[in-house]
Amino acid sequence: MGRPRVNRLNGAPSNPDTNRPPESMLRPASTSRLLGQSWDSWAVRLALVTVSCVLCYTLAPFGFHGLPAAGLGFFMAMVILLAELRLRRAEISGLMGGAVGAVLGLLAALLITLVISRTAEPEPTKSFLEFTTLFALGYLGLVVGSSKGHALRQIPLPHSVSVPASRLPALKLLDTSVLIDGRIADICETHFLDGTLGVPCFVLHELQLVADSSDALKRQRGRRGLEVLQRMQKMTTLEIRILEEDIPAIHGVDQKLVELARRTGSKVVTNDFNLNKVARVQGISVLNVNELANAMKPAVLPGECMRVLILREGKESNQGVAYLDDGTMVVVDGARRSINRSVDIVVTSMHQTPAGKMIFGRLDERSDSAARAAAAGSTQLDAAGPGNGHPHAQSSPSQRFDSTSTPYNEGDPS
Repeated sequence: MGRPRVNRLNGAPSNPDTNRPPESMLRPASTSRLLGQSWDSWAVRLALVTVSCVLCYTLAPFGFHGLPAAGLGFFMAMVILLAELRLRRAEISGLMGGAVGAVLGLLAALLITLVISRTAEPEPTKSFLEFTTLFALGYLGLVVGSSKGHALRQIPLPHSVSVPASRLPALKLLDTSVLIDGRIADICETHFLDGTLGVPCFVLHELQLVADSSDALKRQRGRRGLEVLQRMQKMTTLEIRILEEDIPAIHGVDQKLVELARRTGSKVVTNDFNLNKVARVQGISVLNVNELANAMKPAVLPGECMRVLILREGKESNQGVAYLDDGTMVVVDGARRSINRSVDIVVTSMHQTPAGKMIFGRLDERSDSAARAAAAGSTQLDAAGPGNGHPHAQSSPSQRFDSTSTPYNEGDPS
């Protein structure tokens, strides 16, 4: 025999059955039961029996009067209570099958009674056949439907229909490049970008790798991206959601971002030229920060004049390249000799590219001729001087004043 287990707290033998709380503690204290049923259930049953007996006693059905009528009511109440006890043990599939079978049986009995009513049989025979058909087919439908009710479980119910993913609120997925760029924070502060912005975990991981790089330039760019993300998280009018979804089957961050946007129906926010093209080829909406910046630049029309600083040579032999304050490249014909000089140009054309705008121009002839005239005048003044044989060379005013003043002093002693 096995040794009884001892309770470690008080040394008394422990019994798994005795350690369990009593049933009275598991039940609500306010609920009293009789034969496994609560008092309110018995009260409802008693009311049913009473109402059935009173109705039969008052209405006197089938020619019964007094106590026989009340006994008939009691009998009907007992039949209803027995049906209740049977239905309590039935499954929901059996109840549904029985209801469907009973309705089909009654419909079949109705069709048969219509045929019987057209026959030439005596009226008592017709009534007997009609009632017999009604009860027989109703009973058969109820029994057969209850036994075959389990087949209803395989029918898909309306609640199993899934909601399409397009009804879910779409996100705007941020790319690593747009976080490093930093202009996305300024756009969010101006309330031009609303909704929920999502940052996938693999984008955040790539940004961390860039911030931990051994290259000083990459490390600075990565830290800037993290600072921009923290700045956006502090905005009260913006919701930043870190997405834990990952796609292990795909290795590239750009490919993962495109696949995640395709699955969730989201938009991609980026300024990467290649990612922009790949996403749009696959039918994904892209919000390009560079395109937004280009759209917000003031338009420059051909024939307008502007002043730019020539910084370097162009691709052609006589071209010079300048940049506006917003980074727009300006290619100037004939400005190669004006490097590191500010010149006036006339805009000839403008070319729009996915990477930005390019302005083409030429030197302003009016300002160039005036500059050449001024340069020539300064050269002539520098070349002019006493004793150089120049026809316009004269003595200075002080020398003329001294030469005229000497005779005057000598001729007039007063």
